[in-house]
Amino acid sequence: MKVDVLVINAQLPQTQCGECGFSGCLPYAQALAEGVTSIDRCPPGGTKTLHALAGLLKLDATPYQKAVLEKTRAPSYAVIREAECIGCTKCIQACPVDAIVGSAKWMHSVINSECTGCGLCVAPCPVDCIDMVTIDEVQYDKKKAQLRAAARESRMQRDAADKERHYRSLAQKASEQEIKAKQAYILEALARVQAKKNG
Repeated sequence: MKVDVLVINAQLPQTQCGECGFSGCLPYAQALAEGVTSIDRCPPGGTKTLHALAGLLKLDATPYQKAVLEKTRAPSYAVIREAECIGCTKCIQACPVDAIVGSAKWMHSVINSECTGCGLCVAPCPVDCIDMVTIDEVQYDKKKAQLRAAARESRMQRDAADKERHYRSLAQKASEQEIKAKQAYILEALARVQAKKNG
């Protein structure tokens, strides 16, 4: 019997880190539901997630246990060394759960209670001012992180659609202007020819 994607997704840590090879927890859950990937691909989830997935999907976790233990990573959250932040917004753009606040050319800051510890903000930072701080246990709310990730994804899709409509509108205006310019050129040419005939 096929397990519902949302039920599988609820067992994942909602870090949206992509370490499983998918773009987030939901795409990984979809792949698991379709049976096209394995249950051992979640480093932040560790053995707890491994056993939860194995139970749901009626699989034996034993063959995966050792590998999962080796690649499990401790929970963490990001900290921006604010005095070094140049306000480039690259970390804000990278955060899958909108846990970073700030604006262009102003200092940014991480909302610790919302940060899932995905680490995706570290690499884009051009001044390397973001540290990942290891903690004993997860401090973010999984359900809230899931909702924030979904809201961000919806917003990005809307923004992309708006941008596409804007570009299409600009292209249409440019095309209309080009047609008008060609028509004006033809009318001017005809007027010149007519003037020569009349002259």
